[in-house]
Amino acid sequence: MDNEITSAEYQALAELRYRIRKFVGEGDAVARETGLEPQQYLLLLALRGLPEGAEATISTLADRLALRHHSAVELIDRLESHGYVRRSRSRDDRRRVLVALLPRGEKLLEQVARHRIEELRSSGAALANAISALLENGGSPTPKKTRAELGQKRARQIS
Repeated sequence: MDNEITSAEYQALAELRYRIRKFVGEGDAVARETGLEPQQYLLLLALRGLPEGAEATISTLADRLALRHHSAVELIDRLESHGYVRRSRSRDDRRRVLVALLPRGEKLLEQVARHRIEELRSSGAALANAISALLENGGSPTPKKTRAELGQKRARQIS
């Protein structure tokens, strides 16, 4: 018989889900502020963040985003119409379409990514704590204060 899921594990799982959704939601808002739809940002990020040696084919990008091929094509069409990416045929196999990030797309991607990295550096500890709580003994996440939360608390104490 499997071990019963404890209340602490349910709490840790709920906390993890909350932290992930909060991070994703904030990222979507930042992407929209720069003029990108969230899926466009994710495709640009997947393209720029491909592992070393991976080719930026439509199939690869669709797989990295968990999209169907035709959905990735539509997304790339929109990005290409805005001048963010360019498609070209592979020299080795003309059936394969490669996608390249253009300077305009890279500039927008960097704006959003910079904000997301700063957010993780300031409040990522809460997300890490939620993951740790599930991986270690299934205990409940200890609500450690993030740097941003500690800074706000100090500011209130000073004023």
